[in-house]
Amino acid sequence: MKERLSVYLDPPVMRALIDYAERRGKSKSLIAEAAIASFLSPDAAERQEATFARRLDRLSRQIERLERDVGISVEALALFVRFWLTTTPALPEQAQVAARAKGAERYDAFVESLGRRLSKGPTLLREVSLDIAAPDESQTDAKPAPGPADT
Repeated sequence: MKERLSVYLDPPVMRALIDYAERRGKSKSLIAEAAIASFLSPDAAERQEATFARRLDRLSRQIERLERDVGISVEALALFVRFWLTTTPALPEQAQVAARAKGAERYDAFVESLGRRLSKGPTLLREVSLDIAAPDESQTDAKPAPGPADT
């Protein structure tokens, strides 16, 4: 034998209950009883914890990928800077003004090229990651040739 319970619901909750009951062809009492039972069920907390655990695991994997990508980027930049600093001779003072102007021009071209590259396709980081992941170069298909925007 079931016991009677009277509850007061906010109008939006009541409307949702009525709509759900009509869609399912069930009584409001049956749906309310199932919802309360689910809420009070000891496994509800376990399901909720499992859901949170899956989400946290996914976020952890995303953060690990970001850390790896940032590490690759920083290492590539450091190698470039070291190479550039060790191979570029110092300019005489009279040539430095012209060099700064040329450097500003080249920087603007670099930023424009970077913008085109980022807006249209696979990034160098993705290409490097795929190259590293390939077990043997002879097993990979032909790599795409770099285009003018790739410089």
